[in-house]
Amino acid sequence: MSNSNAVLPPFLVLDQLLQAWLMEDIGRGDRTTQSLTFPGNQVGQAKWIAKEGGIVAGLPVAARVFQFLDPQVTLIPEVAEGEACEPGQAIAMLEGSLEALLIGERTALNLAMRLSGIATMTRKYVNLIEDLPARLVDTRKTTPGLRLLEKYATQVGGAVNHRMGLDDAVMIKDNHIAAAGGIGKAIAQIRAHIPYPLTIEVETENLDMVQEALKHGADIIMLDNMPLGMMQQAVEMIRWANERIKIEASGNITLETIRSVAETGVDYISSSAPVTRSTWLDLSMRIE
Repeated sequence: MSNSNAVLPPFLVLDQLLQAWLMEDIGRGDRTTQSLTFPGNQVGQAKWIAKEGGIVAGLPVAARVFQFLDPQVTLIPEVAEGEACEPGQAIAMLEGSLEALLIGERTALNLAMRLSGIATMTRKYVNLIEDLPARLVDTRKTTPGLRLLEKYATQVGGAVNHRMGLDDAVMIKDNHIAAAGGIGKAIAQIRAHIPYPLTIEVETENLDMVQEALKHGADIIMLDNMPLGMMQQAVEMIRWANERIKIEASGNITLETIRSVAETGVDYISSSAPVTRSTWLDLSMRIE
């Protein structure tokens, strides 16, 4: 099951990041590779091997890394982006200058292993609720510098992106409520300043807060760390008041709890786990 809805950010946005990560690794030059003597600009072939099973993500990014070093490098996927691989399976074939393949190997592999690990963990969560209306969404708990790609990887795994940053939408959390002096005051002040297309989401922890969010016209209501019984009551309260309001559940979302949360009837379940609890998918490159 691949996710055709996953959209990789344009390289106009990513190239500066990729170049910086390459430069971090190369430093003043690859002392090993550049000390070897290749006849001319010798072309070589390489194979990427999965050392464990999981969901493949990040191959277009890896290809771009190599192309910074040699625009003629080609990476041909043997496993499509978002598809599962098995231990020992070849997931991609590469061809290009040996120097580019050797210098770019670690940066490209690091990114693909990280993104594949996230996609793999995301898919585990998504599979548990695939027959229910609720959708899994990610969070802003991402690695600084890697957010665009980590959120792309959750899409590959089958999740939906939550806001990419603070400018995407309004989310009024507990500290905002405390600073403003209440949900109503926070919504009123924020609504007076934001562009009209932005939605306002309010984080609530109990039924009284849900009622206040409803009273003041929140577009999305988050049910944060609520017991399942209270969450079910909150969903019923919101649906009765306004069926167009979206409901998000968050807090303590694990592989063991996600299905029970989805069964309460929420629209979205947000979790940082696909990013924060994932491990890298082990991949290696072999020069042919």
